[in-house]
Amino acid sequence: MKYIILDRDGVINQDSDAYIKSPEEWIPVEGSLEAIELLNQHDFHVVVATNQSGLARGLYDEPTLYQIHAKMQRMVAEKGGRISAIFYCPHGPDDGCDCRKPEPGLLLQFAERAKISLEGIPFVGDTLRDIQAAQAVGASPFLVKTGKGEKTLQDNPNLDVPVFDNLLEAAKEIIRHAQN
Repeated sequence: MKYIILDRDGVINQDSDAYIKSPEEWIPVEGSLEAIELLNQHDFHVVVATNQSGLARGLYDEPTLYQIHAKMQRMVAEKGGRISAIFYCPHGPDDGCDCRKPEPGLLLQFAERAKISLEGIPFVGDTLRDIQAAQAVGASPFLVKTGKGEKTLQDNPNLDVPVFDNLLEAAKEIIRHAQN
C-alpha cells in the first residue's frame, strides 16, 4: 500500500491565525480536494496529521473538531476522494507532549496503527514544524506555498525540500515520482 501524509490547515484548507473553529470556517484550498482524489486514483491512501491547539486553548471542543473533519471528509468524497485516517494533536505549544509537530508522535501513531515504516513516505506541509516532523521519522517532506508556506520559505531561505505552489502540484509530482 502507498501512503501520503498531509497537514490539514494551510495544505487542504485555508489557514487562519484566528484558528478554524467551526465547519463554516473550513474552506478548501483551491485544487486540494482534487489533489486528494488524484492521489486516491493512483492508489495512495491519504492520511492527515494536524496540530489542533485550538482545543487546548478552549476555542472549540472535540465534537466541533469532529464536525469540521466530517465536512472535510464529505467535501473530499463529493470530488471522488477519500481520507483514510486523521490524526490530531489536541495539545497547546507549552504542554510538552510528543504528538505536537515538530515532534513525531502523530506520525508514529499512524505508523504503529498501519504497521508500516515511515521511511520515504511523502509528507506535505506548509510549516517548518511539518518538515521537521517528517524528517524525524525518515519521511520525505514536501512544502506547499499555501497557508504559511510562503512565510516558511521567507524565514528559512536555505530549506532543502521540494516546494510546490499548492497540494495539487505537489500531488502530481509525487505521483510522477512513484511511477518511476
